[in-house]
Amino acid sequence: MPLDFRNINTLWASVIAETCYRLGLTTAIACPGSRSAPLTVAFAQHPHLETISILDERSAAFFALGVAKQTGQSVVLICTSGTAGANFYPAVIEAALSHVPLIILTADRPPELRHCHAGQTINQIRLYGDYPNWQTELALPQWDLLDYLRQTMVHAWRRSHFPQCGVVHLNLPFREPLAPLSDPDLLPLGEQWDEAAFFEDIRPPAAPPLSPVAYPSSWVKATKGLIIGGLAQPREPKVYCQAIAHLAQTLQFPVLAEGLSPLRNYAPLNPHLITTYDTLLRHPHWADQLVPDLVIQIGELPTSKVLRTWLTQHQPPRWILDPHPENFDPLHHPTHPLPCTVEQLQHPDFPPSPSPYLHQWQTLNQQVNTQLNATLDPLETLFEGKLAWLLSQTLPPHTPIFISNSTPVRDVEYFWQPNPQEYQPFFNRGANGIDGIVSTALGIAHGNRPTVLVTGDLALLHDTNGLLQQGKLRGHLTIIAIANNGGGIFELLPIAQYDPPFTDYFATPQNINLQQLASTYGIPCHPLTHWQQLPPLLNPLPPSGVRLLLLPTQRQSDAHYRKILFSQVLSS
Repeated sequence: MPLDFRNINTLWASVIAETCYRLGLTTAIACPGSRSAPLTVAFAQHPHLETISILDERSAAFFALGVAKQTGQSVVLICTSGTAGANFYPAVIEAALSHVPLIILTADRPPELRHCHAGQTINQIRLYGDYPNWQTELALPQWDLLDYLRQTMVHAWRRSHFPQCGVVHLNLPFREPLAPLSDPDLLPLGEQWDEAAFFEDIRPPAAPPLSPVAYPSSWVKATKGLIIGGLAQPREPKVYCQAIAHLAQTLQFPVLAEGLSPLRNYAPLNPHLITTYDTLLRHPHWADQLVPDLVIQIGELPTSKVLRTWLTQHQPPRWILDPHPENFDPLHHPTHPLPCTVEQLQHPDFPPSPSPYLHQWQTLNQQVNTQLNATLDPLETLFEGKLAWLLSQTLPPHTPIFISNSTPVRDVEYFWQPNPQEYQPFFNRGANGIDGIVSTALGIAHGNRPTVLVTGDLALLHDTNGLLQQGKLRGHLTIIAIANNGGGIFELLPIAQYDPPFTDYFATPQNINLQQLASTYGIPCHPLTHWQQLPPLLNPLPPSGVRLLLLPTQRQSDAHYRKILFSQVLSS
């Protein structure tokens, strides 16, 4: 791409865009604004970059987050000066905590126009606190600093990926002209410029090779060992699941498989999967019988509060496998960190021996699953927990599915069935918020296979501006909204017993006609009245567009039915 020599700002911004492209950038998101005009023009006019204009900065940031999640590559996010960048903050936090690579470019006024009420100016230095992997303010555009600019962008890209993926924030001051007006003194310099030499050594950085890691000896000696496969969005899910299967088969350990991990969707690889642990551990007799003498936790703990309470009560020795340096033990027990991936483990060569402990878990898991299936299969009531159970058996193979926070993630953990379909679960569990759910799901769907979002109505309403992007979507998103007029998660908490103030301040019903909302955005809406309507709408999925499926449920009765269901299964 020829650099833009019309003025120093266009040249500066075009060096940024071209450097990012040569490092591997494919997608940039630009929000409208004046101060960021040089950046927006440079990225929008680059012939090999997809640059998407998104009105709402919060939605834009979560859309970028979704694209980066599904591609594993940095996405550039551009905004003007002032509070625009502050609206990126929730997505920046989620990206930082979830190790998703984003490069934030916030345009700013030059130093002489700060702290003097020049308008649309705030302090943008360290705007995102300690969340970025790296952050700096660039110099004002100057002809003799192009080498510095190029090298800073290379460093920024690398820091968004190594030593762990995350956020990089660059604050970029610009003086006028912000539009691409021609500077007659600069244009002749472009005729002498050797662009090929300037960018010659720019190429995508390679990840360092991973060294094999030996088993700790205590793993081999354990007779009642347990593997916990927690939250995971691995880049290569099949390889990840194969690695856990190999570990489980070598040690003859059961694997408690979180529903937000790919493990349940690659079930044929691993006969040791246990998916009903939350239900099983509610039974005091079984909970006491199943106490392990060693636990290997892979990544973050599953969502299950029942599992966490059980681990706290018995405090078995626990090893935590994760390559990131954070503390992955919210229970604050004595634990042994092993800073590696499960794929790095070097398996010892010895024949596995039979494990009565594994057999006990497998027998109980089969009994509970059989009972759950026998109960949910004929159930005609639109109980929202059945949605996760049905989706796990209905969607086309390899479907990406984004699971919203609050009740949907818990129902996936309770009811998602093991299957061979290789579904790809996505989620925002870094900060566990309901902000940006629609926008993130649209980012997951962009340029991807037809995608499904499962969300509550409050999370949908919290991000209706995300629907403004639906015309820019390359792909398809089906939104399944659990329409229970409020926050169903709060019905599961003790505060539900105190009304008032429960309904107005916690459940917060909004009384919005979601069909009319969909019509406003030009999105087809399909209200569901019985379960038989759902499978034909989900398999096959449409190739393009956005649509809304409404599942009307009753949050109070659903919360009550969950308790009855768990009790019935445990007593069978």
